Amino acid sequence: MLEQLKTILAKVNKKIDMNTVTNDTRLIEDLGLDSLSIMLFAMEIEAAFGFRFTEPVKFVTVGDVCTYLENLEK
Repeated sequence: MLEQLKTILAKVNKKIDMNTVTNDTRLIEDLGLDSLSIMLFAMEIEAAFGFRFTEPVKFVTVGDVCTYLENLEK
């Protein structure tokens, strides 16, 4: 899951060094994603995983996104 999210993050912001991205990496503080980048990230996730966010979700870390997506698959 982490590798899939790294691929998506690379599409959203090509300046991110994917070698530094871990589950504990914070989306805003560490990766510098702004509101537009967060929206693009969400849209790319929806496209990649074939679903739509139906409610606002507050992701802080990459690991939060991984956990959310893993729970969707159950």
